Amino acid sequence: MIDIPEPDRLEGAPHPRQTAHLYGHQTAEDTFLSAFNSSRLHHAWLISGPKGVGKATLAWRLARFLLATPEDDGGFFAPPKPTTLDIPQTDPVSHRLLALSEPRLFLLRRPYDDKADRLRADITVDETRTLRNFLSLSAADGGRRVVIIDSADDMNRSAANGILKLLEEPPAKVTFLMISHQPADLLPTIRSRCRDLRLAPLKPQDLSDALTQAGAAIDPNDREGLAQLAGGSVGEAFRLSNLDGLKLYAALIRLFSTLPKLDRHLARLLADAGANRKTPEAFDLTVTLLDAFLARLARAAATRTLPPEAAKGEAQLIERLASSEDAARIWADLAQHLGLRARKGKAVNLDPSALLMDMVLKVDETASQMTSGTAQR
Repeated sequence: MIDIPEPDRLEGAPHPRQTAHLYGHQTAEDTFLSAFNSSRLHHAWLISGPKGVGKATLAWRLARFLLATPEDDGGFFAPPKPTTLDIPQTDPVSHRLLALSEPRLFLLRRPYDDKADRLRADITVDETRTLRNFLSLSAADGGRRVVIIDSADDMNRSAANGILKLLEEPPAKVTFLMISHQPADLLPTIRSRCRDLRLAPLKPQDLSDALTQAGAAIDPNDREGLAQLAGGSVGEAFRLSNLDGLKLYAALIRLFSTLPKLDRHLARLLADAGANRKTPEAFDLTVTLLDAFLARLARAAATRTLPPEAAKGEAQLIERLASSEDAARIWADLAQHLGLRARKGKAVNLDPSALLMDMVLKVDETASQMTSGTAQR
């Protein structure tokens, strides 16, 4: 039997439905639980925030809670109001969700194309028709049902319009849990019919705990660096951890510490490593970390505040390169287009080593202009 890839699973990590604990989002959990206990549970929830912060894990946690918690019929022997979203892993609902065999749950996500042998690029109207058929049938026990959409960003226009119709006339006892990384790109009419649960980036300790749960071996000394570079995203931190992103970022800092007299030998080693065909992910990782460095420079210059170090010597380097009054604008402009230009060049098969070298040289050129006082105003 061939394993079919899941579009909502990070490679090398457990699926969100298999994740036992959610770290760092107690406020969102409390908000949902309060609405549930007040009998004012909204029929649609938009779970938004940066990629990898735990949105899907929260969605599955909410689904497990809704499907496993007995309904309050208002009788004398009604169950007490729940004080937590926790549902035991031994609960039958937990087992069925893990096996994707829970009949009261519908998971809407990008489907697998058997003919093309790959995942489809988006969620189409065909999937929303299947959802409509699911909702047209009554639950066997007359109880709650849950729809998870992961992610709403993947819906094409027709699918989005199909979901909108369902949100406008929601079936009884159905809760929609919609995951979105870019909620501003959704139809305004969809957003207006959902209650928002916004998840913030994770703090270093929560990020470390979530990574450990996902199976990543994290050195306590790396927590702050991963949190800084990953922007509080477990998904991005998991990728950085698996690809030795902290070591690469440390190499970038050592290289840029030679500015404005760039060490060409170190620059060439970095560019060649990022272009290694045996590790195709190295190019994107190098560009991502270069982007991160420029963004951190621009932010430090704008706020006049040094960020916690993601690598040894970074604070001293940022302080030196962010001292100009125009530094924030200059570094922000560079961050906005430099990585994008490199990725476009890679897409049309330009030499990846040359593209990375061009990025480094452009940083060197900008640093030279700033330190010599000739930067354009």
